[in-house]
Amino acid sequence: MMRMIEFITKTLNCLPIANIEHFRVEKLGYADLVEELSLGDGKIVKISGIKDMGKTTTVLVRGSNALVLDEAERSLHDALCVVRCLVAKRFLIAGGGAPEIELSRQLGAWAKVLHGMEGYCIRAFAEALEVIPYTLAENAGLNPIAIVTELRNRHAQGEINAGINVRKGQITNILEENVVQPLLVSTSAITLATECVRMILKIDDIVTVR
Repeated sequence: MMRMIEFITKTLNCLPIANIEHFRVEKLGYADLVEELSLGDGKIVKISGIKDMGKTTTVLVRGSNALVLDEAERSLHDALCVVRCLVAKRFLIAGGGAPEIELSRQLGAWAKVLHGMEGYCIRAFAEALEVIPYTLAENAGLNPIAIVTELRNRHAQGEINAGINVRKGQITNILEENVVQPLLVSTSAITLATECVRMILKIDDIVTVR
């Protein structure tokens, strides 16, 4: 309910009023018509003729059941998050698991020259990054072991833009296929994962508190 009020106030450029005594002209919005329309089994409230309309957009999603609606909402949310990341940092990189497998390869090479706990942690981090292309191949109905192995070999040969082409079911130059993703998506995920690992490694002992 609070999100709905916030959306309406942004759309009408008005302010929410908790008490009738607080009515002021500067707090009000203006619209030609507010009507309730029947749509299928439910009803919607339509506001038209808004004066000085805010920068908001309404997306009406309809589906046969709640599962379809939830999936559509999740897809829309993911798409909006991608756009937000691209606006925040206007850089695109290759998709299809290419950045993760390249980072995994370089971290694995770095782990070989390190010793002790540091080398072990870096190697484990490199192996964890392979989960992303593995999951992508698995969700596409491909053989994840064969695909990730080939992807790793192609990157070892210097093909840094090689990625999983879901449509063709093989490894291709994913940048030429225009399969890209915002840089901020990858950097944010890796930064958060790194901070989490560092926090766990700082734990020297566990103190039982009753």
